[in-house]
Amino acid sequence: MFERIQKSIEIAKDAILRHRLRAVLTILGITVGITAVIVVLSAGKAIEFFITSQVTQFGTDWIQVEVKIPATSHTSVENAGGMAQGITITTMKEKDAVEIQKNSNIKDVYASSVGQEVVSVEDKNKISMIFGVTEGFQRVDTGTIAEGRFFTDAEDKGLARVVVLGSKLKDTLFGDQDAVGQNIKIKKYNFKIIGVMAERGSAGIFSMDDMIIMPLRSLHKLILGIDYVSFILATMNDKSLGPETVDDLTFLMREQHDITDPRLDDFAITTADQAMDMLAVITGAIKILLFALACISLVVGGVGIMNVMYVSVAERTFEIGLRKALGAKNHDILNQFLTEAVIITFLGGIVGIILGVFLTWLISFVAKTFLNFDWQFYFSFLYLLLASGISIFVGLVSGIYPAKTAASLDPIVALRKE
Repeated sequence: MFERIQKSIEIAKDAILRHRLRAVLTILGITVGITAVIVVLSAGKAIEFFITSQVTQFGTDWIQVEVKIPATSHTSVENAGGMAQGITITTMKEKDAVEIQKNSNIKDVYASSVGQEVVSVEDKNKISMIFGVTEGFQRVDTGTIAEGRFFTDAEDKGLARVVVLGSKLKDTLFGDQDAVGQNIKIKKYNFKIIGVMAERGSAGIFSMDDMIIMPLRSLHKLILGIDYVSFILATMNDKSLGPETVDDLTFLMREQHDITDPRLDDFAITTADQAMDMLAVITGAIKILLFALACISLVVGGVGIMNVMYVSVAERTFEIGLRKALGAKNHDILNQFLTEAVIITFLGGIVGIILGVFLTWLISFVAKTFLNFDWQFYFSFLYLLLASGISIFVGLVSGIYPAKTAASLDPIVALRKE
């Protein structure tokens, strides 16, 4: 048994070495497929971790009330498209946050608006996102102050010209100098820097470290000229009561906005758990799609192996006939060609695994270094086993029919082909 396997391997090795270029091209096809499988599986897990970290970096007990276009679903294309086209909902006010705070399951709350302006310090100018928030931000948000302090409720209500800088923006504008106590100019107003946030990375497409945080009313009155907010974020005392809290706040917001028809809601309420559930569905669909595309690459590689094996059978018809005439059985010929197919796919699998691991690490490195994304390098031993198993399976499936064709050749007919 062992001798037969060893003999099949030796014959397959000789055949592969006689046709090196053809073997290399076939191995390349399998390599691409296996590389795609490794990268897709690892990237899928990294995407899941990345998206999850974006949600959980604000905690797991939060509940958010945000504006939406009436008569649309919160997650619909109509709502997202309308917002992107500039439809503005102006009905959510700071007073809504005050009423939300009265709910028994709400611990803390803040209201927020976001703007964008040119920020100037002496001869340096930078376009920066401005995050206007009420004083409760420092208790709801998971970020911390690295230098200085946060503004007070009195400063918010008094339209104080004070700001807190993100860590990266501070480095851009002031370098190694102390920023606390310095002034920056936004529009025609000078604002005093009273604090610098600790580094925290990106949240989605926004870098929290590049933002300016200022009192909500100062942003509204001095910079944007509006009196409405974009969203309200709160933390719950007991997140297991999230569904009940959503119902309570929905009733409250409809009462606040004089809404009697639920279809006309101009707000949407989401808890951290609901957001995680929605993201799990999305990331699951993404992973399935990517894995399907990777499998298509493997199928293409398998077709290439099948074609190569058929050509090999055609070229070695006389050799097959001679071996059978000298006593080789059908299963010997079958094993010979199957072994050749498995060796090719196994070599392609090994190279594909190495290349896949390298590309996975490279993607993580680029995302962290140049995009400032919390993109983890993830590779599991299970992926190694899966990739190896897939490569061998593809070799067997692709080689079995050509191998059967070779084994079924009549030795007399085969010898006449010479």
